[in-house]
Amino acid sequence: MTEQVASHFALFGLPQQFALSLPELEQAWKTVSARVHPDRFSTASAAEKRVAMQWSSRINEAYQVLSNPLSRARYLCEQAGGDVGAENNTAMAPKFLMAQMEWHEELDELRDKPDADRVRQFLGTLEQAESELYAQLATLIDVEKNIPAATAKVREGMFISKIHQDAKALLRHSK
Repeated sequence: MTEQVASHFALFGLPQQFALSLPELEQAWKTVSARVHPDRFSTASAAEKRVAMQWSSRINEAYQVLSNPLSRARYLCEQAGGDVGAENNTAMAPKFLMAQMEWHEELDELRDKPDADRVRQFLGTLEQAESELYAQLATLIDVEKNIPAATAKVREGMFISKIHQDAKALLRHSK
């Protein structure tokens, strides 16, 4: 495996789209990984071992990106020229900003009065929001090819993911 591959999707022989079969991705990852696993190059030259290690790292990185819906969407947007720039661009739709404020208030209340059942319910709300977001991303990226709108949704998803992580941490501490 010596040629440079243009995208994470091409590396696994998958179509470059948001909608992705995770079992198919996993099988492709296992197949490609087996071909370049460093153990297969134990008797090779130092240069060949180094190349195998680089390919193995690239394959694992690509798998990590593609196996997570939000990172996959971000990757697709960036590949299409979209600038997620969440650190610099925090502009979001007013409806989402309202939801964001409500989620922050809910999380603050749960921190003040920890209740594992309420935290689980809150996590369910966030998981539903993530599911809806992923459906929107599939449409925006795969059907409409609307990268600016998809990029804005990725920024929203990054916020939802962060508050989801915070709520999971709260659940671990409220047990």
